[in-house]
Amino acid sequence: MAVDALDTRILRLLLEQPRTSVREYARLLGVARGTLQARLDRLEREGVITGTAPSLSPAALGHPVLAFVHIEVTQGHLDEVGDALAAVPEIVEAFSITGGGDLLTRVVARDNAHLEDVVQKLISLPGVVRTRSEVALRERVPHRLLPLVESIGRSARK
Repeated sequence: MAVDALDTRILRLLLEQPRTSVREYARLLGVARGTLQARLDRLEREGVITGTAPSLSPAALGHPVLAFVHIEVTQGHLDEVGDALAAVPEIVEAFSITGGGDLLTRVVARDNAHLEDVVQKLISLPGVVRTRSEVALRERVPHRLLPLVESIGRSARK
């Protein structure tokens, strides 16, 4: 999908001021509310905007430990293991990957002992051959999309 300069401005506002009303967005952008709503609808329909949920902090929810757990899976069992991972609440993301391992999960835990319990649960899943964990010490670049949106906007203006 082609994202033009107005789309980029809309996305920037959504990222910077997520709790603002559509009417206020239209005012800030200097466009009609109907134009803005049509753009938002198209961006959602095309899958650019994927949700409107708030960002939550696992640490503030009592799970300050973050680990990336690589999971090696028995050949042919990737889907079953992926389905089983969805039932583990401490797994906040899981991806099929290339390289060393088959899956990469982002796991949160209350403390290191809890992390060990989660990893042991993963190891016991049918189809899991082995795991390898890496504990994150400090977040250096938080999840962000604004720099990407701005880069796309610069390209759209050329």
